[in-house]
Amino acid sequence: PIKSSAASDVYKRQQLGYVGINYKNTDLSVRDKITFTDSGIADFMQQAEEAGVKQCMCLSTCNRCEVFYLYEDETFVQVMSDLFNDYFGLSDTKLAGVKCGEEALVYLFCIAAGLESMVLGEDQILGQLKDAADLSRTLGHSGKELNYIVREAVSCAKRIKTEYKVSEKPVSVCYVGIQELDRVCGISGKHALVIGSGKTAALAIRYLAEYGADVTVCSRTYQHAKDLLKEFPDIQVIAYDKKTEALKSSDIVVSATSSPHLVIKCAELSGGKKMTLLDLAAPRDIEKSAGDIFGVTLIDLDRIGGIVKSNQNERAHLLKESQCVIDEYIAETKKWLTSSRMDTTIQSLGKKCDEIVQDSYDYLNRKIDLSDHDRVILKKILKSSLHRLLKEPIEELKNVEENEQQQYKDMVERLFGL
Repeated sequence: PIKSSAASDVYKRQQLGYVGINYKNTDLSVRDKITFTDSGIADFMQQAEEAGVKQCMCLSTCNRCEVFYLYEDETFVQVMSDLFNDYFGLSDTKLAGVKCGEEALVYLFCIAAGLESMVLGEDQILGQLKDAADLSRTLGHSGKELNYIVREAVSCAKRIKTEYKVSEKPVSVCYVGIQELDRVCGISGKHALVIGSGKTAALAIRYLAEYGADVTVCSRTYQHAKDLLKEFPDIQVIAYDKKTEALKSSDIVVSATSSPHLVIKCAELSGGKKMTLLDLAAPRDIEKSAGDIFGVTLIDLDRIGGIVKSNQNERAHLLKESQCVIDEYIAETKKWLTSSRMDTTIQSLGKKCDEIVQDSYDYLNRKIDLSDHDRVILKKILKSSLHRLLKEPIEELKNVEENEQQQYKDMVERLFGL
């Protein structure tokens, strides 16, 4: 804060603050116990408002529970930190992280772009950020400044994704495996057998279906496999003891179980039949030497891992290059936040100008017999003339340095009786 030479009050620029926990600064054992429900967010933001914070947004995902807010007085940084820690009952050894001013601003923009995600450059966080902003706005805890900051963070992220195409470098093991499968043998029109019925298997089924495969599923837990029909009504589900028979008629086999033992052994595979196997399990589901059988191609986690690592490195490189875009948006946002402090004075000046125009127009309209056309022209000339006079002063006010803004506000309001 910088003291104005023309006023006794200290001019304080509105800034972004942050308090929260995430996968980088807090152990999973703590994060598991800390999350926001929608009602919890409403309750927390109400408490923040009662403490004097008028604009606030809560971002809660599986990897983070964070609050962004606007403040003018530095004391609110400690107020919000205490409120967050007390709300979740955090002890002295597990206090939430705090960021202030430009550091918090940069952090929010990096979150939107996926730079702070566990999976670099992932897209899901952008939707989660929009939802958080929408909820804050709906509950009446987001004003012009916070809306603008989030909107710019989202625009920045979209530009990065468009220009740098980060998302085109997949880092999901399952997705990369299916892509490699398609590259090796072509999935469309092929008969695929998926072994397993957990989350990875379900993802594999979704991707295979999108690529146009005819999918059959088998699992040791038959009922669990049948439950997949609710999401994938076009698949065929068979009992696990039919697995060996199903292998003989499959072009593609994807195995994704949590079994500690091999699920497919070489003895179950027929030499000479062209078949591509994708092993997504750890420990492996498919006997390693299966890839040595004539006509059989095996894609395992070692092979997929190399591609994923390469893609991760490429994403990191692209995101590092995109930092210049974030810097550009941060500079513009900071400029807007600074200039917006003069908005009320500029608006009052414009209103005063319009009042003078109306008074002058009313007087001339009473004194001079004018046609409807002349009245329209008269009002336009009066308005444009007065606004022309104020155009340059208003532009100067928009660009006043932070430490001079209060001084200029006081001076303009005194001179024009605002």
